[in-house]
Amino acid sequence: MAAVDSFQLLYREIARSCHCYVEALALVGAVYTTSRAVVFARDCYSLIRLHFLPRLMHSGDLLHRFGEWAVILGASEDLAKAYAEELARKGVSIILISPDGQGVEGTAKAIADSHGVAALSVQADFSEGHAVCRPIRDVLKDKDIGFLITSMDVSLGSLEAFAGLPEDHLWDAVSRNVAAATLLVRIVLPGMAERGRGAVVNISSGLCCKPTPNKAAFTAITAYLDHFSRALHYEYRHRGVFVQSLIPFRIRSQEGGVSDKGGHSGGWLEPQPQVYARHAISTLGISHRTTGYWPHSLQVHQVMPLGREVWR
Repeated sequence: MAAVDSFQLLYREIARSCHCYVEALALVGAVYTTSRAVVFARDCYSLIRLHFLPRLMHSGDLLHRFGEWAVILGASEDLAKAYAEELARKGVSIILISPDGQGVEGTAKAIADSHGVAALSVQADFSEGHAVCRPIRDVLKDKDIGFLITSMDVSLGSLEAFAGLPEDHLWDAVSRNVAAATLLVRIVLPGMAERGRGAVVNISSGLCCKPTPNKAAFTAITAYLDHFSRALHYEYRHRGVFVQSLIPFRIRSQEGGVSDKGGHSGGWLEPQPQVYARHAISTLGISHRTTGYWPHSLQVHQVMPLGREVWR
């Protein structure tokens, strides 16, 4: 009996001494739960503000906000074509730039016939050097360029060891993505800054912040375009130029395949290019770095260490 009383006394003493620690742990748990709830609410608000409210509200006249003409680099890509068609549907005239001159001529004619806007095509292969900038400048001269849209060539998106890539293929990839986007921004940006309006959209991939084996060149190019866009945004946002880094994940091609912009998923997470373009254009002027499509934003934390930034 004395042993039982001693145990109960010992238990009460231990419970009394630990009571303050229990209260402290309960307070820590409450603070943590509250902070997570606040973060979740903030993320939900950001997602709705960026991806849903702009589509429910009238976004305004794009021609008045940014300009009359859009320059589309990489016009042979399905996503670039869809973006051009969506801009044309809103009354923006289109200039398509691609190494495939004959292919984009047909696209330009189809856009002009379908949407009643002016549509031009320029054949320019940046792998041949910066001399191709001269005919582009001639076409853009005296035009109110309000949009520059650059879309990555996804030919490097397939899994392949870096050492196995042909040198001429690497040269073309770097020239047609890094050099082309950089030089075209250099051509159109002074006019945009002088007019105090314009939008530059560089479309790369959701893998820009995730170095991926067997996609070394692809992820490196996407990282360049992402950082280039973000730096330009901070440099020119006070001069009326909106620069956006658009980093989609997987998008279906016109042929029914998948454009490997990043990630591994399926179904509704892989939109058609036209669907993606409608969503992405609604984020113009709102977010300088975004996936452009709300289901892709749900995938961000799986790929990017700082995924919440793309919701802002």
